[in-house]
Amino acid sequence: MAYPQFPQGFLFGAATAAYQIEGGWNADGKGPSIWDTFAHTPGKVVNGDTGDVACNTYHDFQTDINIMSDLGLSAYRFSVSWPRVLPEGKGRVNPKGLDYYNRLVDALLEKNIRPFVTLFHWDLPQALMDECGGFVGRDCAGYFADYAAVVVKSLGDRVKNWITINEPWEHVCEGYFLGTTPPGRQNPWQYFRAAHHILLGHGMAVDRIRAISPDAQVGITLSLTPIFPKTDAAKDRQAARVADQFLNDFYLDAILRGKYPELLWNRMWLFRPRVEPGDMQIISRPLDFLGVNFYSREYAHYVWYIPFLQAWVDGSFTAEEETIINGMQYTASGREVFPPALYDLLLRLKDEYGNLLMYITENGAAFTDRVENGQVHDPLRVAYLEGYMEQAARAIRDGVNLKGYFIWSLTDNFEWTLGFAKRFGLVYVDYATQQRIIKDSGTWYRDLIRNQDCHTNTNRLRVAPFKDV
Repeated sequence: MAYPQFPQGFLFGAATAAYQIEGGWNADGKGPSIWDTFAHTPGKVVNGDTGDVACNTYHDFQTDINIMSDLGLSAYRFSVSWPRVLPEGKGRVNPKGLDYYNRLVDALLEKNIRPFVTLFHWDLPQALMDECGGFVGRDCAGYFADYAAVVVKSLGDRVKNWITINEPWEHVCEGYFLGTTPPGRQNPWQYFRAAHHILLGHGMAVDRIRAISPDAQVGITLSLTPIFPKTDAAKDRQAARVADQFLNDFYLDAILRGKYPELLWNRMWLFRPRVEPGDMQIISRPLDFLGVNFYSREYAHYVWYIPFLQAWVDGSFTAEEETIINGMQYTASGREVFPPALYDLLLRLKDEYGNLLMYITENGAAFTDRVENGQVHDPLRVAYLEGYMEQAARAIRDGVNLKGYFIWSLTDNFEWTLGFAKRFGLVYVDYATQQRIIKDSGTWYRDLIRNQDCHTNTNRLRVAPFKDV
């Protein structure tokens, strides 16, 4: 079999998030998060599932680390639970929470796996939601920077790759604009305030991380979705342009150019957040890398009734299982499989934003996985990963400064409002017994790593000094 080929030093990893895998939701002094509150509210999550136990990695992370080592992974992206470290979101530190992450980092390094630590992957402390409305309150930005400092002081002697925020658009849009995830609000004024403040918190955290750990590599992870007009009509083309700025450029331009995109900013005059002097300079602190989460392209069309946007995006849809529509494969979570869109996105980022060092910090797919004779055969996921990783390798050949790829996800896990109904993992999890089974896709990934022309075992040895090449 021919495998996509990557340069020497390229990082092959997998990604997870604290609430989705850890469990131990109230163990050892951890405070509640807004996801604890939301999932415990009847009717919010499919089948009433919660992350109370999930993959139980709070009580056993070594099993999964051993699997990572067996697969040959050179890096692992995980998140720290803010309320596990600071149960009230500020002030008092929970030493048992920090101890957990210290032990996790040490266990990864023991296997020569580089930790990439995300500081915020949506599990905001409920105490800060109650106090200031989460990131709707400007104070939350400062609280986040304080929390980042606590974690970096504890782990920064060993962790050198830090991601401040995971997917700010999803957290604030779904939480404050659509109301489909916690805190479950539908308020465009709150959306833009939260969006500005979460970016401000990112910039403040960058400063704190660099002050504590000058050799740290600091970035942010954005979900980036190419938007196409649904038809060639002028109104749909304009809708696609505005939707692209809403989903993508609002965050890219603020972070990498120090300003919000003009077309969207002019349209949202009624909803604009208060931007204090100096805010944009803080938000646009130079980054060492950009994390890119990518799943699929989407389509926009004109609608008259949505304030300032006048656009609606046809993205993923509710799907029982994978299907083919008009000759195109769709995943079990209703996302179109179209690998060339990743190549186009990476080239756009290179051409428009100065070819910043990048990592694919998430890419993966849900398909219907069943255990048969102790094995899980998932040929659609293998084809998906092969297609997307080949496009990433193609982008590198065409000059994109891409240095690593983190598959979402290492294991099946709690998939937010979908609960345990959708499986994304390279590794199958029996949630009742916590048994792990490496899927065929995991075996394929192992073989891809082993069959690099540049000899990946050498790559893994190069990881230890934490130097990007």
